[in-house]
Order: sequence, then structure tokens, then C-alpha cells
Amino acid sequence: MNILGIGGLPAEGSAVLIHDGQIVAAIDEAKVSRRRETKRLPEAAIRECLRLSQLTPADVDAVAIARPFPQADLPLELRAQFPKARIVLVEHHHAHAASAYYASPFEDATVLTLDRMGDLRCGSKWRGHANTLTLESESFYPDSLGDLYSRVTALLGFTPGADEHKVQWLSTSGAPEYAELFQAITGNGPNVDRSFLDSQGSFSAKFYSALGLSDRAAIPDAQRANIAASVQASVTETALALAGTGTNLCLAGGLAYNALLIAAFEQSGRFRNVFVQPAAGNSGTSLGAALSVLGTHADAGSYCLGPRFSQEEIKQVLENCKLSFRYLQTTDQVITIALDALAENKIVAWMQGRMEYGPRALGNRSILASPLDPYSTENLNTYIKHREAFRKFAASVPEELAANYFETGSNARHLATVARVKPEHKERFRAALLGDDLIRVHSVRQEDNPLYWRLLHEAGQRTGLPVLYNTSFNLFGEPLVCTPRDAVRSFYSSGIDSLIVGNFVLQK
Repeated sequence: MNILGIGGLPAEGSAVLIHDGQIVAAIDEAKVSRRRETKRLPEAAIRECLRLSQLTPADVDAVAIARPFPQADLPLELRAQFPKARIVLVEHHHAHAASAYYASPFEDATVLTLDRMGDLRCGSKWRGHANTLTLESESFYPDSLGDLYSRVTALLGFTPGADEHKVQWLSTSGAPEYAELFQAITGNGPNVDRSFLDSQGSFSAKFYSALGLSDRAAIPDAQRANIAASVQASVTETALALAGTGTNLCLAGGLAYNALLIAAFEQSGRFRNVFVQPAAGNSGTSLGAALSVLGTHADAGSYCLGPRFSQEEIKQVLENCKLSFRYLQTTDQVITIALDALAENKIVAWMQGRMEYGPRALGNRSILASPLDPYSTENLNTYIKHREAFRKFAASVPEELAANYFETGSNARHLATVARVKPEHKERFRAALLGDDLIRVHSVRQEDNPLYWRLLHEAGQRTGLPVLYNTSFNLFGEPLVCTPRDAVRSFYSSGIDSLIVGNFVLQK
């Protein structure tokens, strides 16, 4: 059976293809189209899913679409494209819940979804048991933790709907001085006290007064990190209360992208096991829609399920661009060249295999640096990514060696949580620390990404430290690079020293 899942509409469109119970393709539209999608359907992602699966529209048995809101005419549009397929509409939060539960290793679990809004809802709690999801409770907009977080994003001068992650990382350098204020707004969930809010997506005079400011006053720089820390603390406390207690917990929705929140769940002791997959936000509803039709568990493993490119395809792009390059005949040579560059404190762009699903780089579309480089923070953040100093990069480490350096949870597999660096290694990783001892960790399994896992191990054999700094291979707020042409353009538009794409090496 071939099931096509479509979700993330309208701005985070994505598509997933399940073939005979296996997730065989999962693609974010913006990575392929290179623009924030405004079309009704993620057409480029759909085409790529079919191409990678070697299927035609006539081979699709079911099309499952996660609706962001009721749209009666969408099934007609899909029926024309997929004439033999059954069309299934899946409610937004049901798709979120399915993306968490059916992708998890748990037969029995509590499933919690939290976001700003989808299908007029902003949260739901489910019981997953024996491949069945049963709704236990739900909350409706405007009683939304996600909306509150977005309002704070705008309050601090960032772009709501896009920059919530900046508030998260800024919070690690602040103190929750205003936690009681935000707790008064959220209560114990899900009802939000709207007397602190206005109707324009901001806050009321009552809120500003509680901060000691006049209405609509600019937020002083000295208060920004503390406000971020306060909303983070309050949202975390409320989310923990909403989840309750149990053995297994699955999370999805936009707030499940909040790595500090996931870490809080892992460390709370409320659940023995916590799971979140790497496309937990709206783009992941395509996965959830497809899995809800499948009706059984399916683990995608590494979630590197996008396009891949042959050596000949890469060579054609490089030659068409009239670039000088080296071709390496073996994997040994590829790893040696990468480690030679890193040993010289160079920044290496690394594009291998299939593109990741979701916003995080899991070792196939990454920019790498050595933790032994004393200028790694300056080089990566300031001169290449052009982003704020409080937004740190991740440390990739083989999963079986992670405990030697970090205290972390299982969701480090998908870069979905944060860890604590062990005291004896704090100085070594100072450049990547969030606050005093937190660090983003990507624990790499050999079965998920054998080439990247090998690169890390061989880095350890050379230097004694099997860890590399990893940040996403993208620039200027664009999505992760997808094609060799995307990689070349980003390479020559940045301060990256070396590009290794497949078996080809370009150096400046």
C-alpha cells in the first residue's frame, strides 16, 4: 500500500511517502523550492517523494492531508492529481499526535501536542494504546501557550512564527525574574488570562505595568534575557502539569521544537521515557497524516529521507559552474580530507547522502568545526552564520561515547534536547555552552548515519576527542541546502573554507 501524507500548510508544506509500511521519503517543501511556500499544495515535495519512491500518481492508494483549517475544496484538487487514491482529511492535532505516537517505540503512551493554533485548537492530550489514539482532552485558541510564546518573541524584537527558537536560546542567559507574572497568565493551563494580552498579538497595559514599564515601552536590553527566561520557565511548568505522569510520553506540535522543554520533560521524573521526532512542528503533520492512515508504528530511523545525488549529478553541477575541484575515489580519502581541514581549524561544509526531514542538521547537511579551535564561536556564529552569540551550535558525538562527556537524554539522537557537559570537560566545550553548563548534543548512531559516525570516531582517533561542532548548512535564514547547486551557492557566499559534497572537494 502506498500512502502519501501532506501537511504543514500553508507556510511549512511537506510530503511523506509510506510504501508497504515503511517511511521511504519525507521532504520539506521549502528546501526543494527554496522559498517560503505560498501554494496550496507542496507540489515540489510531492514530486520528489514520488520520484524517490519510483511511483506515479496512479500508484498512490491513499492521500492523507493534515488540514490547518477546514478547506472543503482541497480534496477535489487532490482527487484530480491522484485519481485512484482514497482522500483522507486528518485534523491538525490528530496529525501531530499520530506523528509522535506512531513514530515512537511505545505501544502505550501519553501523547501531548502543543502549538500556537491549528484547526482552531492549540493543544491536545491523547492515550496511545495498541496502535489506537484516543483523545482525552483538548484546548482551543486563544488559550494557547504557543501564542503566548510568539507574543514574547515579538515583544523582544524578533519575528513571531519564525524566531521563537531565538527566545529559547536567549533564555539560557537570563534569570526567571518575571516567572510569577507569566504563571499568572498561564495558570496551570489550559486557560490563559487574557487581561494581560491585547487584540493585536501583543500585551496590555496591565502586563507592561507588571514589568515596571509604561504601556508599549521598549523593552530595555537588561530585561530581555530575563523575560525570555521567565516565559520559558512558565511554559515549561504549565506543559509539565498538562502532561501529568506516566511511563511513556510522546510530544509534538511547535512547542516540541523547544529543546529546553524536552530536556525538562526528560529530567522531570514524571515519565520514564520521553520521545519527540525531529519534525515535531507543522511540517511533521504530513508524517502524522500518513501514519494515521497506516494505523501502526513505523520508525523512520535517521529521518534523512530527502533527495540524494549521484556522483555524476554532483560532477555535472560543478562543471557547469566552471569550478575547480578534486574527486576522491574512496571514503577513506573523503574522511581524511575532512579531518585534515578540521585539524587546521578550517570550517567544513559537509553534504552527504539524503537530506534531513525537519529543521535540524543531523550530519548530512552540516557545517562542521573542531572543538579544539579556540575561535570556533567567532568563526561559525559571527563570520559564517551571522547570528547572535547566544545561539550556539551543537556537539556531535557517537552515541556510545556521549556519556564520557555529557549527561543527556535519548532525544539527543534527533538534536531535540539539551545536555549538561560534565564538569571535567566544561572548559573544552566553553564555546558551545548555553548558560553555565548546558550544551546542545547530537548523539549519532551508527545505523542512523554510518559515514558521519565514522567521521566522528576517526576524529577521536586523531585528536583524542570524538566530537565535532555541527550547525546547519544554510545561510541568511534559508532552509537547509538540498542540491549540490544550493551547496555551491552557500559555500561561495560565506566564510566556509572547504566544501565536501559526495566525493568532491572544493577549497578556497
